[in-house]
Amino acid sequence: MADVPGRPDWGVLRDMLSDLRKATAEIPSTQRKMLEVTGTGRSSDGMIKAVVGPRGHLLELDIDPRVLRNPNSKALSASIVQTVRAAIEDAGRKSTEVMNDSLPSDLRKLAGTDMRGFIGSHDADVRIRPEDDNG
Repeated sequence: MADVPGRPDWGVLRDMLSDLRKATAEIPSTQRKMLEVTGTGRSSDGMIKAVVGPRGHLLELDIDPRVLRNPNSKALSASIVQTVRAAIEDAGRKSTEVMNDSLPSDLRKLAGTDMRGFIGSHDADVRIRPEDDNG
């Protein structure tokens, strides 16, 4: 049957509804997978390793004792932040994969659940500092 202007394509709607039913049936499994996500980051010199959970909270921080041979608190703190950030990005990629595997692409677009923009951004990128706030 030819498409009639102003009339919905029932086949497409039926397929979308079927996809939606499947996706909602898999919500508990998807939630479990999301809660199991961890991200790992390593400093460029390999001296620091950070592991974060699915929401970017720090779970583990390993600092090689050799870092203390040349103490430099500013460099150490910068390296820790950079390493944790890499771990958060890793967790974000993994979370996006879980979401992408659980929802068909047409439903992701329809629902606006492309997680890359949200997960891929870091709190430090959007934080308002007192000197930035003119209001």
